[in-house]
Amino acid sequence: MANESYGGGVDPTTGIVVVTSNDLPGYRIDRVIGEVFGLTVRSRHLGSQIGAGFKSMFGGELRGLSKTLVESRNQAMERLLEQAHARGANAVVAMRYDVTEAGESATEVCAYGTAVIVSPLDSPR
Repeated sequence: MANESYGGGVDPTTGIVVVTSNDLPGYRIDRVIGEVFGLTVRSRHLGSQIGAGFKSMFGGELRGLSKTLVESRNQAMERLLEQAHARGANAVVAMRYDVTEAGESATEVCAYGTAVIVSPLDSPR
């Protein structure tokens, strides 16, 4: 499997900077818009669950589940970006992921943070 199957992140062409820190070095927060989030709930594939059962007995990475979680995180991030864009933000600070089980066969992934408008420190107010 290719490495890109296990990665993600924000596409730089979105025009929205997303950071996990509470501030953005070199920028000032001019306006706090508020909380934004993206959410997805995915069912776990039966084959992946069976494979996970065997792997848990013998050890090793659960590749099917890893790939599903990466896809879920990426989709949650896309939805967070859509919400931030719709609200006029150009950045999201304090971004976090939350992953929880939703029933016996589903996983909920939420990306959330604070939408803000930022400007470079050297620009006039």
